[in-house]
Amino acid sequence: MKDILLQRKKQERAILAGIVTRHQSESQLDEYLDELAFLAETAGALPVKRFTQKLDHPDSRTFMGSGKVNDIIAYIKDNNIDLLIFDDELSPSQLRNLEKLTQIKVLDRNSLILDIFAGRARTSHAKTQVELAQYQYLLPRLTRMWTHLERQKGGIGMRGPGETQIETDRRIIQDKIALLKEKLRHIDKQMATQRKNRGELVRVALVGYTNVGKSTIMNLISKSEVFAENKLFATLDTTVRKVVLDQIPFLLSDTVGFIRKLPTQLIESFKSTLDEVREADILIHVVDISHASFEDHIRSVNETLRDIGCLDKPTIMVFNKIDAFTYVQREEGDLSPVLRQHLSLDDWKRSWMARHSEPALFISATAKENIEVFRKLLTAEVRKIHLIRYPNYMPGYMQQFADYEALSRKLEENSGKAD
Repeated sequence: MKDILLQRKKQERAILAGIVTRHQSESQLDEYLDELAFLAETAGALPVKRFTQKLDHPDSRTFMGSGKVNDIIAYIKDNNIDLLIFDDELSPSQLRNLEKLTQIKVLDRNSLILDIFAGRARTSHAKTQVELAQYQYLLPRLTRMWTHLERQKGGIGMRGPGETQIETDRRIIQDKIALLKEKLRHIDKQMATQRKNRGELVRVALVGYTNVGKSTIMNLISKSEVFAENKLFATLDTTVRKVVLDQIPFLLSDTVGFIRKLPTQLIESFKSTLDEVREADILIHVVDISHASFEDHIRSVNETLRDIGCLDKPTIMVFNKIDAFTYVQREEGDLSPVLRQHLSLDDWKRSWMARHSEPALFISATAKENIEVFRKLLTAEVRKIHLIRYPNYMPGYMQQFADYEALSRKLEENSGKAD
């Protein structure tokens, strides 16, 4: 029994693989493989080795060349590897050929992300979205799932059972997809009703690449306990909280993080989740300034916002994790660079990132650095829209002052009548 439990808890050892092409440089591939390693760790695997190759285009049979595949097979045999993960999407035939050659599980980036999403989904809405994406991904790959029913030899009675089973299974999955889409439409209708019931409060949505600190910021601003973790896709379900800053009420929502090479199936099934972004009055675009590829992350998020028609919304750029930022400083003529960190806020304000057309500021959500300035800027931006929507609204002391003035005028009028 103990042996069985140990086997279940055993961390799968994984190889990561990718190719350098005309459209993807070696440095870009290194960044993507770093992200793939983080995805693998989030899913519970242990990346132990990377294999890369320069190719004009992927091999139609095994994605990588035969020589490189042989190197991978030799490494698998010598190092007890459980999993082979490719950074790009593999065709059904490539998956089938690679699994047959390596004799271990083979995943691509899409199936890995889907697996993480399946493990992270908590609500009925998120579970339905992920299940739909999984079935849509599985449908064209059914031939790989039924290799045990394929005809191995010729002869009477050996023809067709594999194909028959595949066709039967395809119909079952197509029916399941139709049911899930209908269920999702029903849930989306309920959520749309909920959004209408929130009235005309100003809506603010946190957007950004995955694992940039959106949920931590949500907890700071709304004083709630939204789940936050240093892993990719810690948040799948959109969380909405009512927040009051300086007596100005508004709704703040935390949305699913974006990522490069996001599976098309997930983009389609999660479009309804992004309705919170579409209907928001203000976007808070959170950026992990400590990440080496933060500029690529900004571009990826902006591309997604453009796709859903939200790029022109009023936006506050929030560069988070300034406490984790490091850079290399080299004195003139000095060959030994010195690692520096913790730039001052004045240094950040003089940087090119502060010269955005949108308001921009620099914070550390975990260290709670510059948070008050962030609250004041957010309050000012919300107030602009709030006063347009409610021109007669007078918060707090303004209302008390108006009541006092009205009372004074009434007393003066009564005094005049008495005379």
